[in-house]
Amino acid sequence: MAPAPALGPEAVGGAQAPTKAQIRRWRRHLAEERMEARTYRSLAERRTGWEREVLLQLAEAERRHEEYWLALLGERALPAPKPRLRVRISAWLAQMFGTIFILAMAQRAEQRTTYDIDEDAPAQMAADEHIHGEVIRGLTARSREALAGTFRAAVFGANDGLVSNLALVLGVAATGMAPGLVLATGVAGLLAGALSMAAGEWVSVRSQRELLDASIPDPDAHQAVPALDVNANELALVFRARGESPEDADAHAATIFAQLARPAITESGAIAVHAALGGGDAANGATEQVGTPWRAASSSFCFFAIGAFFPLVPYIFGMSGLGAIALAALIVGLALLGTGGVVGILSGQSPAPRALRQLLIGYGAAGVTYVLGLLFGTTAA
Repeated sequence: MAPAPALGPEAVGGAQAPTKAQIRRWRRHLAEERMEARTYRSLAERRTGWEREVLLQLAEAERRHEEYWLALLGERALPAPKPRLRVRISAWLAQMFGTIFILAMAQRAEQRTTYDIDEDAPAQMAADEHIHGEVIRGLTARSREALAGTFRAAVFGANDGLVSNLALVLGVAATGMAPGLVLATGVAGLLAGALSMAAGEWVSVRSQRELLDASIPDPDAHQAVPALDVNANELALVFRARGESPEDADAHAATIFAQLARPAITESGAIAVHAALGGGDAANGATEQVGTPWRAASSSFCFFAIGAFFPLVPYIFGMSGLGAIALAALIVGLALLGTGGVVGILSGQSPAPRALRQLLIGYGAAGVTYVLGLLFGTTAA
């Protein structure tokens, strides 16, 4: 990461004094660089080894950026500027919801840099920010993979609970059904949907893991390698079946046999042979992203039930008619915005488009059933 050039106010603004707009922009950049540096240092305290070292180096890079803006501002850096409200709220949410949220927020902040279009920011600093985003993307990759299976079930369950039960409740409410019956129908829909989702997730994840297990190398296959015919060299066929070219497969197999030809096969040599053919680590890596069937099922059940509960709130408190319908739609709409926003944040992207997408899909489905309820309503008889 290249350090920012030691430029002062005279190098940027020349002989002219900076404008009020420039000063406001510089102070905003200063506040955000300080917050990013604090975020990286805080994350480093939760990490060890190479991850801690990477985060501390990111914090140092942000400190260099901070010094650049301090040099431009001079005495105008006081009093210390505060980040924009949006940035402070994002930082608070990240701290509340854990490390993966902090990293996702940091990635989003780096990707959202305005240094590319800010004539007062050197090109090196803009490049730094883009590269920082890729560093954070790499740090979050393993966390996202570990979270992916359960998170998918949770988001899918919550969204399905919100949409399906809102559609069910609005559909039966539009027919003129009594509020008590609407509530009973909604509770039945909650339980039926949650159980169905849990069963479906269990079967889906279990089947997916079984399919992956079928393609994972036999963890005991390496034990047969010392007894292979070196001239026939069937080992090269294994590597060719895994996609290596004939030349690479032959070279790979030759390397393995060279290790076995040593006077004594050391423990490290046996490990190398095991690794070449694939072992238990391969199985763990291949299925980590899928998650476990019971975890996916329980996550799906709980989040579906939570999502399906929201449309029932007005009826639990005895409301009826259009007021209950409107309140149920409002509550579910806010929840849909929340689930869509969370997906956007964890993916390191803008939360707004994904939140709006969830809202439109949910309202679209509920609107269809509501119109059908009006067409077949009991009050029309």
